[in-house]
Amino acid sequence: MPAESYLVESQSTHEVTPRERADFWSEHIGSYQSRMGFAYARPDDFGGETVRQRTEKYQLVRFRSDEIEYSRTARQVREDPDGDYRLLLPLTGGIVLRQDGQEARLTPGTGTLVSFDSPFDCLQDATTQAYILTIPAREVDGPLNRKSPLATGLDLTRGLGRVVGSMLNDLHAERDVLTDAQFDAVSDRIVELLCMLATGDDRPDATGQLSDVETMVRRYVRDHAADPALTGTSMARALGWSLRQIQLALQRAGTTPRDLIREERLRLVRERLRCGDCEHLTITDLAYASGFSSASALSTAFRQRYGLSPREMRNGGRRS
Repeated sequence: MPAESYLVESQSTHEVTPRERADFWSEHIGSYQSRMGFAYARPDDFGGETVRQRTEKYQLVRFRSDEIEYSRTARQVREDPDGDYRLLLPLTGGIVLRQDGQEARLTPGTGTLVSFDSPFDCLQDATTQAYILTIPAREVDGPLNRKSPLATGLDLTRGLGRVVGSMLNDLHAERDVLTDAQFDAVSDRIVELLCMLATGDDRPDATGQLSDVETMVRRYVRDHAADPALTGTSMARALGWSLRQIQLALQRAGTTPRDLIREERLRLVRERLRCGDCEHLTITDLAYASGFSSASALSTAFRQRYGLSPREMRNGGRRS
């Protein structure tokens, strides 16, 4: 088994004397972000702290600091290339970001994708707390079929954007109990939703985007199939889309929200019937643990789908 790469660490300028804090911060941030310049409003007594989560693929940092300006010059870009993106999302305070002749003024609830592949200036006021998520370039450029522009104004206060913001908060809150696979899986989902927001339409209706809706819905159902409260309506609310859009996306694939949920629950039961670790579970236990209302409801649906009962499959009547 490969060793896990997930890391959680916290740092604060309170660990050093006031006159050393600016140098400490420059060295600390520079150790895991690309080369930048640092201009401190109060270099004699700067305050800041970070909580960093990372794997080999993604990195999420929640930080707070006093007033500061970060800059990345053309020379630094050449000498220390970095094609990855950063999602920058203030939680308090404000940030002004200038890059490629554009300016983004970020306030709480407004996010921006920043490229470290070209020079920028980033001015942060003294009351700022924020997230910065490092995203591999291929995870953005591929789905969008282009380089993402700066100042992709991402509204994370409603709809799909609010789901993204909630997922970031949850990813941070659960930092001490996640595995590397779990951290990457949630980050993957966040980036997929960001790509949808970056198209400028968080309620996609176009045929091409309906495929994206279908993909996200299928993943959501697979992750939540065991929830007995899962319905098309609850799924639409959680993902920030309308029920009609989900129905349209699944209709193109020849199914419905109800049928998809039932199919995923049946798949889950079949996997557990074939799993030696689940042999102690009764059929009733399996039914409730897989989102069915009763053992009889499970048995009826299972026989219709696979041609035999759950008990018969467990006893050796396994079919593909």
